[in-house]
Amino acid sequence: MGPGLRVGLAAARGHDGAALRGDLLAGITVAAYLVPQVLAYAGVAGVPPVAGLWAAAVALVGYALLGSSRQLSAGPESTTAVMTAIAVAPLAAGDPGRYAVLAAALALLVGAVCLLARLARLGFLADLLSRPVLVGYLAGIALVMIVGQLGNLTGVRVSGDTILAELGSFAGGIAAVHVPTLLLAVAVLALLVALGRLFPRLPGTLIAVVLAAAATAVLALDELGVRTIGTVPGGLPALALPAIGAADAVTLVLPAIGVAIVAYSDDVLTARGFARRGGERIDADRELLALGASNIAAGLVHGFPVSSSGSRTAIGVATGGRSQVSSVVSAAVVVTVLLVAGPLLASFPTAALGALVVHAALRLVDVGEFRRFARFRRSELALALLTAVAVVALGVLYGVLVAVGLSILDLLRKVSRPHDGILGFVPGLAGMHDIDDYPDGTTVPGLVVYRYDAPLCFANAEDFRRRALAALDADPDPAWLLLNTEAMSEIDITAADTLVDLADELDRRGIVLALARTKQDLRTNLRRAGLVERIGADRIFPTLPTAVAAYRATTDRDTAV
Repeated sequence: MGPGLRVGLAAARGHDGAALRGDLLAGITVAAYLVPQVLAYAGVAGVPPVAGLWAAAVALVGYALLGSSRQLSAGPESTTAVMTAIAVAPLAAGDPGRYAVLAAALALLVGAVCLLARLARLGFLADLLSRPVLVGYLAGIALVMIVGQLGNLTGVRVSGDTILAELGSFAGGIAAVHVPTLLLAVAVLALLVALGRLFPRLPGTLIAVVLAAAATAVLALDELGVRTIGTVPGGLPALALPAIGAADAVTLVLPAIGVAIVAYSDDVLTARGFARRGGERIDADRELLALGASNIAAGLVHGFPVSSSGSRTAIGVATGGRSQVSSVVSAAVVVTVLLVAGPLLASFPTAALGALVVHAALRLVDVGEFRRFARFRRSELALALLTAVAVVALGVLYGVLVAVGLSILDLLRKVSRPHDGILGFVPGLAGMHDIDDYPDGTTVPGLVVYRYDAPLCFANAEDFRRRALAALDADPDPAWLLLNTEAMSEIDITAADTLVDLADELDRRGIVLALARTKQDLRTNLRRAGLVERIGADRIFPTLPTAVAAYRATTDRDTAV
């Protein structure tokens, strides 16, 4: 059982009425938004509308049982829906029955990819996504969400596969704005903002949903051209494996890997973005398990690939959801809709749905965090802004890839150009310290104690060599170069070769190379690379004091400090 569901059940056993009311309200409100949304996503994926509800119900329960986030809302999402259509349409050749079977098979394969990744413990890849990337990603998603609702908010027919295409489509049809639709959307959005600020304890989202539906019915807004959700199909599926051939399965493997990467990236980014606000910790490997199980369940009920939803998660949080009990409630509502409650949603206006999404999206933009990044370091702010721009300009798929790439580049930048220092003695302080930090610090004549604050690898090996020699050249008459290796926890073969080159260079100059504070793991790697023999075991010391004492014992110059 996932920790998010355990928290909710613990609240139930402890008779925590506030927590249960919050989860109940959040579950109902998210379901009110989810039902029309997943019906639309099913259409995007090219499968029958009811398949979206089937996939949503099992994904909500699957994630609640296995996921590590207390608040994440799982289910169909726009990106996986689009990728499903791209992968399946060429194989289906216009056959609706074959199309639905292939979409379900794709969900099974996505689930299998996630479970294999979990067995290989590849969840650590999610750690490549830094805090600025998370904040920038959510901000970009917020803009994508808002632009995606322009049609619902204004009544303008908006089309396009990218946000830029949607904006162009909207600009071209702006003269066709439907005034009653726009006024209703603005009214609902204003109500949501006002209730959130003036009465934060009230269920503002649910109040807005009920009032919008009531206004549509009483004022007959549908007769004025305000669009409503319309008929919701019903019925429960029978569990079955999709019947496809081996050739189709092989063809779908690569698309399944692509969908799994995007779905998992979206899942972890969204989960961590919300988790930080509540002090939670997300288990990246457990997220692979939850996502894999949810997709397999979606495939077995004739659905299509699922992921997570930032907008639905934001709505759940905004309405008081505290645990995955809210997802179970949402799943129960979806099943109820499938069985009996479809007609109740028919009169709900899509304009109010759009306002709900915009209100949730605005809460994803953390302006305070952008300001904090700017105060801390401009490069952190630039990383967040570039991630947001990438998501908006390139779409979620390529935006995620750019986000990962930016995080890796930022990491390589820090590793390839770390801090370094020449160490000396400071009056009144024990040990040796960076003399740049202490103007009254002094060095031992002829002994250059150099520290490079990073593991040695291909990315920084040459930088290390250059800066170590520069530190040596700064001494008027060097006899030893003593490397403080406390930060060199790792070394690769490229860096090992660089150390050999450095030792050769020092030999030609008549200078001794020595190491101090060498961890056992590093010493093992040095031995494998032949460096212990090359440097000399008697020149590798456990501490700086023993190294300094050895230097003083083997030189005849004045070494008084």
